Amino acid sequence: MKILMLVPFLPNTETSGGQTRWYNLIKYMSKSHEITLFSLIKDDSERKFIPELEKYCKKVRVFKRTKSPWHIRNLFLALVRFYPLLVVRNWSPKEKRAIQAELAQEKYDLIHAETFYVMPHIPKTSVPSIMVEQTIEYQVYKHYVDNEVLPIFRPIFMFDVIKLKFWEAYYWKKATRAVAVSEEDKKAMQELVPGMRVDVIPNGVDSKYYTQKEVAKKSPPRVLYGVTNFEWLQNHEAAEILIKEVWPKIKREIAGVKLWIVGRKMPDWLKEIANEDERIEITESIPDPRDAYLAATVMVAPIRGAGGTRLKILEAMAAGLPIVSTSIGVAGLGLDSGEQALIINSNAGLAQEAIKLLKNPDLARKIGEAGKEFVRENFDWKAIVKLHDPIYAEITHKA
Repeated sequence: MKILMLVPFLPNTETSGGQTRWYNLIKYMSKSHEITLFSLIKDDSERKFIPELEKYCKKVRVFKRTKSPWHIRNLFLALVRFYPLLVVRNWSPKEKRAIQAELAQEKYDLIHAETFYVMPHIPKTSVPSIMVEQTIEYQVYKHYVDNEVLPIFRPIFMFDVIKLKFWEAYYWKKATRAVAVSEEDKKAMQELVPGMRVDVIPNGVDSKYYTQKEVAKKSPPRVLYGVTNFEWLQNHEAAEILIKEVWPKIKREIAGVKLWIVGRKMPDWLKEIANEDERIEITESIPDPRDAYLAATVMVAPIRGAGGTRLKILEAMAAGLPIVSTSIGVAGLGLDSGEQALIINSNAGLAQEAIKLLKNPDLARKIGEAGKEFVRENFDWKAIVKLHDPIYAEITHKA
Protein backbone atom coordinates (compact mmCIF):
# COMPACT_ATOMS: atom_id res chain seq x y z
CA MET A 1 0.00 0.00 0.00
CA LYS A 2 0.96 3.61 -0.46
CA ILE A 3 1.06 5.14 3.05
CA LEU A 4 1.46 8.71 4.26
CA MET A 5 2.89 8.47 7.78
CA LEU A 6 2.79 11.40 10.21
CA VAL A 7 4.91 11.54 13.38
CA PRO A 8 5.64 14.36 15.88
CA PHE A 9 9.38 13.61 16.22
CA LEU A 10 11.87 12.40 13.64
CA PRO A 11 12.39 8.62 14.04
CA ASN A 12 15.86 7.39 14.96
CA THR A 13 17.66 4.83 17.12
CA GLU A 14 19.77 7.29 19.14
CA THR A 15 16.87 8.23 21.39
CA SER A 16 14.32 6.14 23.25
CA GLY A 17 10.59 5.63 23.35
CA GLY A 18 8.46 6.73 20.42
CA GLN A 19 11.26 7.67 18.06
CA THR A 20 12.75 4.19 18.30
CA ARG A 21 9.28 2.71 17.80
CA TRP A 22 8.65 4.74 14.65
CA TYR A 23 12.05 3.92 13.19
CA ASN A 24 11.40 0.20 13.51
CA LEU A 25 7.85 0.47 12.20
CA ILE A 26 9.15 2.21 9.09
CA LYS A 27 12.08 -0.17 8.68
CA TYR A 28 9.94 -3.30 8.69
CA MET A 29 6.80 -1.87 7.07
CA SER A 30 8.84 -0.66 4.10
CA LYS A 31 9.37 -4.28 3.04
CA SER A 32 5.73 -4.47 1.92
CA HIS A 33 4.50 -0.85 1.79
CA GLU A 34 5.61 2.42 0.17
CA ILE A 35 5.99 5.05 2.89
CA THR A 36 6.15 8.83 2.69
CA LEU A 37 7.10 10.35 6.05
CA PHE A 38 6.16 13.80 7.37
CA SER A 39 7.67 14.80 10.72
CA LEU A 40 8.21 17.78 12.98
CA ILE A 41 11.69 18.81 14.17
CA LYS A 42 12.91 21.30 16.79
CA ASP A 43 16.10 22.34 15.01
CA ASP A 44 18.19 21.55 11.95
CA SER A 45 20.57 19.26 13.88
CA GLU A 46 17.88 16.58 13.67
CA ARG A 47 18.21 16.48 9.89
CA LYS A 48 21.16 14.12 10.36
CA PHE A 49 18.63 11.30 10.77
CA ILE A 50 17.03 11.84 7.36
CA PRO A 51 19.54 9.82 5.24
CA GLU A 52 18.91 6.72 7.37
CA LEU A 53 15.13 7.13 6.99
CA GLU A 54 15.46 7.61 3.24
CA LYS A 55 16.67 4.01 3.03
CA TYR A 56 13.12 2.96 3.86
CA CYS A 57 10.92 5.89 2.80
CA LYS A 58 10.12 7.12 -0.69
CA LYS A 59 10.17 10.66 0.67
CA VAL A 60 10.97 12.33 4.01
CA ARG A 61 9.79 15.87 4.76
CA VAL A 62 10.34 17.81 7.98
CA PHE A 63 8.75 20.94 9.43
CA LYS A 64 9.87 23.21 12.27
CA ARG A 65 8.17 23.59 15.62
CA THR A 66 9.30 25.61 18.64
CA LYS A 67 12.23 24.17 20.59
CA SER A 68 10.53 24.58 23.96
CA PRO A 69 6.89 23.88 24.83
CA TRP A 70 7.08 26.96 27.10
CA HIS A 71 7.71 29.37 24.25
CA ILE A 72 5.68 32.56 24.75
CA ARG A 73 3.81 31.93 21.49
CA ASN A 74 2.68 28.51 22.70
CA LEU A 75 1.60 29.75 26.12
CA PHE A 76 -0.34 32.66 24.62
CA LEU A 77 -2.17 30.49 22.08
CA ALA A 78 -2.96 27.85 24.71
CA LEU A 79 -4.50 30.54 26.89
CA VAL A 80 -6.60 32.26 24.21
CA ARG A 81 -7.63 29.19 22.19
CA PHE A 82 -9.35 25.97 23.12
CA TYR A 83 -6.47 23.82 21.92
CA PRO A 84 -4.23 22.47 24.74
CA LEU A 85 -0.55 23.30 24.98
CA LEU A 86 0.48 19.89 23.59
CA VAL A 87 -1.42 20.51 20.35
CA VAL A 88 -0.32 24.15 20.05
CA ARG A 89 3.34 23.24 20.54
CA ASN A 90 3.18 20.54 17.84
CA TRP A 91 1.25 22.59 15.29
CA SER A 92 2.79 23.63 11.97
CA PRO A 93 0.73 25.57 9.40
CA LYS A 94 3.42 24.72 6.82
CA GLU A 95 2.97 21.01 7.46
CA LYS A 96 -0.79 21.22 7.08
CA ARG A 97 -0.45 23.04 3.74
CA ALA A 98 2.16 20.52 2.60
CA ILE A 99 -0.06 17.57 3.49
CA GLN A 100 -2.97 19.15 1.64
CA ALA A 101 -0.76 19.58 -1.44
CA GLU A 102 0.63 16.05 -1.09
CA LEU A 103 -2.83 14.50 -0.99
CA ALA A 104 -3.88 16.55 -4.01
CA GLN A 105 -0.83 15.48 -6.05
CA GLU A 106 -0.45 11.85 -4.97
CA LYS A 107 -2.95 9.04 -4.51
CA TYR A 108 -2.51 7.43 -1.10
CA ASP A 109 -4.25 4.33 0.20
CA LEU A 110 -3.91 5.28 3.85
CA ILE A 111 -2.79 7.92 6.35
CA HIS A 112 -1.00 6.45 9.36
CA ALA A 113 -0.81 8.97 12.24
CA GLU A 114 1.27 8.27 15.35
CA THR A 115 -0.19 10.24 18.31
CA PHE A 116 -3.42 12.20 18.24
CA TYR A 117 -1.66 15.58 18.20
CA VAL A 118 -0.43 15.18 14.62
CA MET A 119 -4.05 14.75 13.49
CA PRO A 120 -4.86 18.51 13.22
CA HIS A 121 -2.51 18.62 10.22
CA ILE A 122 -4.76 16.31 8.19
CA PRO A 123 -7.14 18.27 5.93
CA LYS A 124 -10.60 17.08 4.96
CA THR A 125 -9.98 14.01 2.83
CA SER A 126 -11.52 10.73 1.71
CA VAL A 127 -8.28 8.86 2.44
CA PRO A 128 -8.86 6.53 5.43
CA SER A 129 -6.69 6.97 8.50
CA ILE A 130 -5.34 4.94 11.38
CA MET A 131 -4.42 6.80 14.57
CA VAL A 132 -2.06 5.03 16.99
CA GLU A 133 -2.00 6.38 20.55
CA GLN A 134 1.21 5.49 22.37
CA THR A 135 0.01 6.83 25.69
CA ILE A 136 -3.13 8.43 27.05
CA GLU A 137 -1.81 11.97 27.18
CA TYR A 138 -4.45 13.56 29.39
CA GLN A 139 -3.75 10.94 32.07
CA VAL A 140 -0.03 11.73 31.97
CA TYR A 141 -0.66 15.46 32.20
CA LYS A 142 -3.21 15.07 35.01
CA HIS A 143 -0.70 12.99 36.95
CA TYR A 144 1.81 15.81 36.53
CA VAL A 145 -0.68 18.46 37.70
CA ASP A 146 -1.79 16.38 40.70
CA ASN A 147 1.76 15.69 41.84
CA GLU A 148 3.96 18.58 40.72
CA VAL A 149 1.88 21.75 40.45
CA LEU A 150 1.29 23.94 43.51
CA PRO A 151 -2.36 23.83 44.63
CA ILE A 152 -2.81 27.55 44.01
CA PHE A 153 -1.98 27.09 40.30
CA ARG A 154 -3.67 23.72 39.87
CA PRO A 155 -7.03 25.05 38.54
CA ILE A 156 -5.22 26.84 35.69
CA PHE A 157 -3.35 23.68 34.69
CA MET A 158 -6.46 21.51 35.11
CA PHE A 159 -8.18 23.59 32.45
CA ASP A 160 -5.47 22.50 30.02
CA VAL A 161 -6.02 18.88 31.15
CA ILE A 162 -9.72 19.26 30.31
CA LYS A 163 -8.88 20.64 26.87
CA LEU A 164 -6.38 17.85 26.29
CA LYS A 165 -8.93 15.21 27.26
CA PHE A 166 -11.54 16.71 24.90
CA TRP A 167 -9.27 16.91 21.85
CA GLU A 168 -7.68 13.55 22.45
CA ALA A 169 -11.08 11.86 22.36
CA TYR A 170 -12.15 14.05 19.42
CA TYR A 171 -9.29 12.83 17.23
CA TRP A 172 -9.71 9.22 18.30
CA LYS A 173 -13.23 9.43 16.89
CA LYS A 174 -12.14 11.38 13.82
CA ALA A 175 -9.72 8.66 12.67
CA THR A 176 -11.11 5.76 10.67
CA ARG A 177 -9.58 3.40 13.23
CA ALA A 178 -7.99 4.03 16.62
CA VAL A 179 -5.22 1.81 17.96
CA ALA A 180 -3.72 1.48 21.46
CA VAL A 181 -0.43 -0.13 22.47
CA SER A 182 -1.83 -2.05 25.46
CA GLU A 183 -5.08 -3.51 26.76
CA GLU A 184 -4.94 -1.02 29.65
CA ASP A 185 -4.83 1.92 27.24
CA LYS A 186 -7.59 0.40 25.12
CA LYS A 187 -9.80 0.18 28.20
CA ALA A 188 -9.07 3.82 29.10
CA MET A 189 -9.91 4.96 25.58
CA GLN A 190 -13.20 3.06 25.54
CA GLU A 191 -14.14 4.42 28.96
CA LEU A 192 -13.76 7.92 27.55
CA VAL A 193 -15.49 7.07 24.24
CA PRO A 194 -17.96 4.22 24.94
CA GLY A 195 -18.61 1.95 21.99
CA MET A 196 -15.53 3.03 20.03
CA ARG A 197 -13.62 0.18 18.42
CA VAL A 198 -9.98 0.13 19.48
CA ASP A 199 -7.41 -2.34 18.20
CA VAL A 200 -4.24 -3.18 20.13
CA ILE A 201 -0.78 -3.27 18.55
CA PRO A 202 1.86 -3.43 21.29
CA ASN A 203 5.27 -1.88 21.19
CA GLY A 204 8.12 -4.05 20.08
CA VAL A 205 11.87 -4.45 20.03
CA ASP A 206 14.46 -5.65 17.55
CA SER A 207 15.42 -8.65 19.68
CA LYS A 208 18.23 -9.74 17.36
CA TYR A 209 19.87 -6.31 17.60
CA TYR A 210 20.30 -6.65 21.37
CA THR A 211 22.10 -9.98 21.06
CA GLN A 212 24.52 -8.97 18.30
CA LYS A 213 26.98 -7.14 20.54
CA GLU A 214 29.24 -8.32 23.35
CA VAL A 215 29.76 -5.94 26.26
CA ALA A 216 31.59 -6.83 29.46
CA LYS A 217 29.63 -6.52 32.69
CA LYS A 218 30.74 -3.56 34.78
CA SER A 219 32.54 -4.23 38.04
CA PRO A 220 31.50 -3.48 40.70
CA PRO A 221 27.92 -4.38 39.71
CA ARG A 222 25.56 -1.67 38.49
CA VAL A 223 21.89 -1.13 39.30
CA LEU A 224 20.56 0.56 36.17
CA TYR A 225 17.72 2.95 35.53
CA GLY A 226 17.59 3.73 31.81
CA VAL A 227 17.94 4.13 28.93
CA THR A 228 15.31 6.83 29.28
CA ASN A 229 14.12 10.33 28.42
CA PHE A 230 13.86 12.73 31.33
CA GLU A 231 11.45 14.99 29.48
CA TRP A 232 8.82 12.57 30.86
CA LEU A 233 7.56 13.20 34.38
CA GLN A 234 7.33 9.46 35.07
CA ASN A 235 11.09 9.14 34.66
CA HIS A 236 11.78 12.04 37.04
CA GLU A 237 9.53 10.38 39.62
CA ALA A 238 11.03 6.94 39.15
CA ALA A 239 14.60 8.25 39.44
CA GLU A 240 13.74 10.22 42.58
CA ILE A 241 12.05 7.21 44.22
CA LEU A 242 14.97 5.00 43.27
CA ILE A 243 17.58 7.39 44.66
CA LYS A 244 15.77 8.38 47.86
CA GLU A 245 13.80 5.27 48.82
CA VAL A 246 15.21 2.19 47.11
CA TRP A 247 18.92 2.81 46.54
CA PRO A 248 19.86 3.46 50.21
CA LYS A 249 18.57 0.00 51.15
CA ILE A 250 20.48 -1.66 48.30
CA LYS A 251 23.84 -0.02 48.99
CA ARG A 252 23.64 -0.88 52.69
CA GLU A 253 23.35 -4.57 51.77
CA ILE A 254 25.66 -4.87 48.77
CA ALA A 255 29.25 -3.69 49.18
CA GLY A 256 30.62 -1.61 46.33
CA VAL A 257 27.47 -1.71 44.18
CA LYS A 258 26.80 1.44 42.13
CA LEU A 259 23.64 3.07 40.87
CA TRP A 260 23.83 3.92 37.16
CA ILE A 261 21.31 6.27 35.57
CA VAL A 262 21.37 6.60 31.79
CA GLY A 263 19.22 8.89 29.70
CA ARG A 264 18.59 12.04 27.72
CA LYS A 265 17.77 15.54 28.99
CA MET A 266 19.28 14.76 32.39
CA PRO A 267 17.87 17.21 34.98
CA ASP A 268 20.21 19.39 37.02
CA TRP A 269 19.00 17.99 40.35
CA LEU A 270 20.07 14.52 39.25
CA LYS A 271 23.51 15.72 38.22
CA GLU A 272 23.93 17.44 41.58
CA ILE A 273 23.04 14.27 43.48
CA ALA A 274 25.52 12.26 41.41
CA ASN A 275 28.25 14.80 42.24
CA GLU A 276 27.54 14.34 45.95
CA ASP A 277 27.45 10.52 45.96
CA GLU A 278 30.43 8.71 44.42
CA ARG A 279 28.37 5.53 44.18
CA ILE A 280 25.90 7.15 41.79
CA GLU A 281 27.02 7.65 38.21
CA ILE A 282 25.13 9.15 35.29
CA THR A 283 25.59 8.82 31.55
CA GLU A 284 23.79 11.28 29.32
CA SER A 285 22.85 10.55 25.69
CA ILE A 286 24.65 7.21 25.44
CA PRO A 287 25.29 6.48 21.73
CA ASP A 288 24.37 2.79 21.91
CA PRO A 289 21.81 1.69 24.55
CA ARG A 290 23.20 -1.84 24.43
CA ASP A 291 26.31 -0.53 26.19
CA ALA A 292 24.11 0.13 29.22
CA TYR A 293 21.76 -2.86 29.13
CA LEU A 294 24.51 -5.40 28.55
CA ALA A 295 26.96 -3.91 31.07
CA ALA A 296 24.52 -3.52 33.97
CA THR A 297 23.63 -6.23 36.49
CA VAL A 298 19.98 -5.47 37.16
CA MET A 299 17.47 -2.85 36.09
CA VAL A 300 15.21 -1.32 38.75
CA ALA A 301 12.25 0.72 37.45
CA PRO A 302 10.03 2.10 40.27
CA ILE A 303 7.56 3.66 37.84
CA ARG A 304 4.38 5.02 39.47
CA GLY A 305 2.76 7.13 36.74
CA ALA A 306 0.65 5.60 33.98
CA GLY A 307 1.54 6.25 30.36
CA GLY A 308 4.66 5.90 28.33
CA THR A 309 5.69 3.17 25.95
CA ARG A 310 7.74 0.89 28.28
CA LEU A 311 10.19 0.42 25.46
CA LYS A 312 13.13 0.63 27.86
CA ILE A 313 11.74 -2.41 29.70
CA LEU A 314 11.46 -4.39 26.47
CA GLU A 315 14.92 -3.30 25.33
CA ALA A 316 16.51 -4.28 28.64
CA MET A 317 14.77 -7.65 28.58
CA ALA A 318 15.87 -8.25 24.98
CA ALA A 319 19.45 -7.76 26.17
CA GLY A 320 18.92 -10.35 28.93
CA LEU A 321 19.03 -7.82 31.78
CA PRO A 322 16.85 -8.95 34.73
CA ILE A 323 14.08 -6.49 35.58
CA VAL A 324 12.71 -5.37 38.95
CA SER A 325 9.70 -3.09 38.51
CA THR A 326 6.27 -2.04 39.67
CA SER A 327 3.11 -3.43 38.10
CA ILE A 328 2.57 -0.03 36.44
CA GLY A 329 6.09 -0.12 35.03
CA VAL A 330 5.44 -3.38 33.18
CA ALA A 331 1.71 -2.89 32.56
CA GLY A 332 0.46 -4.46 29.35
CA LEU A 333 3.45 -6.73 28.83
CA GLY A 334 1.88 -9.86 30.30
CA LEU A 335 4.84 -10.74 32.50
CA ASP A 336 4.64 -13.26 35.36
CA SER A 337 6.45 -12.10 38.49
CA GLY A 338 9.18 -14.52 39.40
CA GLU A 339 9.38 -15.81 35.85
CA GLN A 340 10.35 -13.12 33.30
CA ALA A 341 10.75 -10.31 35.85
CA LEU A 342 10.35 -9.51 39.55
CA ILE A 343 7.30 -7.29 40.06
CA ILE A 344 6.46 -5.58 43.34
CA ASN A 345 4.93 -2.22 44.22
CA SER A 346 6.48 -1.23 47.55
CA ASN A 347 9.79 0.63 47.66
CA ALA A 348 11.13 -1.75 50.29
CA GLY A 349 10.08 -4.68 48.13
CA LEU A 350 11.82 -3.26 45.08
CA ALA A 351 15.02 -2.95 47.09
CA GLN A 352 14.77 -6.49 48.46
CA GLU A 353 14.15 -8.00 45.03
CA ALA A 354 17.11 -6.13 43.59
CA ILE A 355 19.28 -7.30 46.49
CA LYS A 356 18.12 -10.87 45.87
CA LEU A 357 19.31 -10.72 42.25
CA LEU A 358 22.60 -9.04 43.14
CA LYS A 359 23.34 -11.77 45.71
CA ASN A 360 22.22 -14.62 43.47
CA PRO A 361 23.83 -14.45 40.00
CA ASP A 362 22.23 -17.75 38.94
CA LEU A 363 18.75 -16.41 39.67
CA ALA A 364 19.57 -13.14 37.89
CA ARG A 365 20.75 -15.08 34.85
CA LYS A 366 17.61 -17.26 34.90
CA ILE A 367 15.26 -14.25 35.07
CA GLY A 368 17.26 -12.43 32.39
CA GLU A 369 17.21 -15.35 29.97
CA ALA A 370 13.48 -15.95 30.52
CA GLY A 371 12.79 -12.27 29.84
CA LYS A 372 14.90 -12.34 26.68
CA GLU A 373 13.05 -15.38 25.34
CA PHE A 374 9.68 -13.86 26.24
CA VAL A 375 10.45 -10.70 24.29
CA ARG A 376 11.73 -12.66 21.30
CA GLU A 377 8.54 -14.70 21.15
CA ASN A 378 6.00 -11.94 21.86
CA PHE A 379 7.42 -8.50 21.08
CA ASP A 380 9.82 -8.75 18.15
CA TRP A 381 9.17 -5.98 15.60
CA LYS A 382 8.99 -8.40 12.70
CA ALA A 383 5.85 -9.93 14.22
CA ILE A 384 4.42 -6.71 15.66
CA VAL A 385 4.52 -4.87 12.31
CA LYS A 386 2.44 -7.61 10.66
CA LEU A 387 -0.44 -6.80 13.05
CA HIS A 388 -1.03 -3.61 11.06
CA ASP A 389 -1.84 -5.38 7.81
CA PRO A 390 -5.33 -6.75 8.68
CA ILE A 391 -6.36 -3.29 9.94
CA TYR A 392 -4.97 -1.62 6.84
CA ALA A 393 -6.82 -4.09 4.61
CA GLU A 394 -10.10 -3.65 6.48
CA ILE A 395 -10.23 0.15 6.44
CA THR A 396 -9.04 0.43 2.84
CA HIS A 397 -11.16 -2.51 1.66
CA LYS A 398 -8.09 -4.12 0.11
CA ALA A 399 -8.08 -7.71 1.28
